[in-house]
Amino acid sequence: MTLDILFQDEHLVVVNKPAGLLVHRTNLAKDEEDAVVQRLRDQTGQWVFPIHRLDRGTSGVLVMAFSPEIARRLSSQFAEATTQKTYHCLVRGFCDSEGVIDYPLAKLNEQKGRSRFKIEGTEKEAETQFTRLQQYQVPVPVSRYDNMRLSWVEVSPKQGRKHQIRRHFKHYLNPLVGDSCYGCRHINKVVKDLWPEDFRLMLHASSLEFTHPISLERLVINAPLSPAITNVLDKLSNYRYQA
Repeated sequence: MTLDILFQDEHLVVVNKPAGLLVHRTNLAKDEEDAVVQRLRDQTGQWVFPIHRLDRGTSGVLVMAFSPEIARRLSSQFAEATTQKTYHCLVRGFCDSEGVIDYPLAKLNEQKGRSRFKIEGTEKEAETQFTRLQQYQVPVPVSRYDNMRLSWVEVSPKQGRKHQIRRHFKHYLNPLVGDSCYGCRHINKVVKDLWPEDFRLMLHASSLEFTHPISLERLVINAPLSPAITNVLDKLSNYRYQA
């Protein structure tokens, strides 16, 4: 299956990564043949070099370089936080209308066994801005509550720590819908029972702004939402909540 290419020139390529696809093979997934790197190599006929990561369950804007030098220049922009990343996610409950989650995060390392990730090292600064776009109240019971409350949120992480958005919203007590690591099992079960064909991690990298390493043009690349997310939002549109 070919990837949706959002931008491409002789230096770099930007795709709309589908949910469920690894960016590249890892030590825990050595036997998997399918990943963005492999697909793009076959699709473009060139070697590609990853610049940043999106979790396997996350869809959206992903940029890769066609040479190590371009990869180095782009990577420095992410390291120096001169890029602008915008995500959209569906979370449990009614979160605040806007805010900043300023909560340091320690490094996560992949681990084999029951717990896939292990916290290691000292905590580092992590800041995530958010704006609530819509609230929903669905008349189905969840745990001890009579209704399921959800919020559709626009998010801008400043740093990009591993699982930063997912960990921050868990800390904020509004975990992401469909998150198997940090989510609410009660919400996940209800949503999966209601819409099994569209159940996934409800996190999408909607936009990425960065400076082209050669032309120095400021690029803004937007990625449309996946069908699964738009399907869920369409179904939720009947349950918009106005305070």
